[in-house]
Amino acid sequence: MTVFEETHMNHVLYLSAASDLSSVGTPTLWAVTILGVLLLLVLDFLVTRRPHEVSMREAVGWSAFYIALPLAFGAWIWSRFGSQQGVEYLTGYLVEKSLSVDNLFVFMLLLAAFAVPAVLAQRVLLYGIAGALVLRAVFIALGAAALQTLDFAFLLFAIILLATAVKLLRDALSGHQQEVDINKMRSVKLLRKVMPVVNDYHGTKMTVRQGAKRALTPFALVVVAVLATDVVFAVDSVPAVYGITEDPYLVFATNAFALLGLRALYFVLHAALSRLVHLSYGLAIILAFIGLKLGLHWAHGIWDSVPQIPTLASLGVIIGVLVVVTVTSLRATRGGNLPGDREVVAERH
Repeated sequence: MTVFEETHMNHVLYLSAASDLSSVGTPTLWAVTILGVLLLLVLDFLVTRRPHEVSMREAVGWSAFYIALPLAFGAWIWSRFGSQQGVEYLTGYLVEKSLSVDNLFVFMLLLAAFAVPAVLAQRVLLYGIAGALVLRAVFIALGAAALQTLDFAFLLFAIILLATAVKLLRDALSGHQQEVDINKMRSVKLLRKVMPVVNDYHGTKMTVRQGAKRALTPFALVVVAVLATDVVFAVDSVPAVYGITEDPYLVFATNAFALLGLRALYFVLHAALSRLVHLSYGLAIILAFIGLKLGLHWAHGIWDSVPQIPTLASLGVIIGVLVVVTVTSLRATRGGNLPGDREVVAERH
């Protein structure tokens, strides 16, 4: 057999393996998990049905619940399906949770830009979380389909993550500030063309009657803006977790559990977010690392001599990076000395 024939044979075997993604998710397990996620969402909507400012005690309590729940679920995955699936789940959850912290900072900018009253903040976040769950489900399904039909899907995911890592690192090194100018957002400009917008909030109402016509409220604009950012977040996070596990069920579970706790986590971390000045560096390293892992995995499917990065090693790298950037961020901002104002917003008109 020639070198060309051997490479071609490896390529065919790789395609055959990729076309049958193994998963621990049985139809019953999928149904129970989706039902559980929906019930938790309904519970969150019931909790926020009466707008109120969130106390630190309330936020910490809900955050503890939404951290204990996925950890307990991870312990069940470990005991039920084995250590390999358990490590993949925990690593994927840690990746998604770390990415969600950066998402929270963007949410914070949006809430400030739209001057969202404190009593309405958690309802805006909840709409964003619900929209993110739907979008992640769509992207997860598309990702699974790509892995089954495209032999270069892992390479494509790797390129997406490496490009995102380069952008994050470039912005961090240049001191580029995350900016939210609501007057330049396409979603907001489109809505303003379709319907008039009133200046004042009317609770959680999306529209109000203005004379003979209906008009949008600022609450509707900020909800749409948050949903629009969810699309960008999904593009990064879904390939990242597919770099940890190829199991669509575990990918969905890690995304769902990471998102469900964002509402409460926002209020716990609100004051601390501005101190995580090195987070972008850490996320850039993590995304580049997972991109490298995906690239090696794709190459290994064609050339057996190419090494792969074990999931347990990935977990160690991710934890190490997060610990380092957290410690260095806290030291850099000790005494309230921030190296720059990360928050840039435009005044709402």
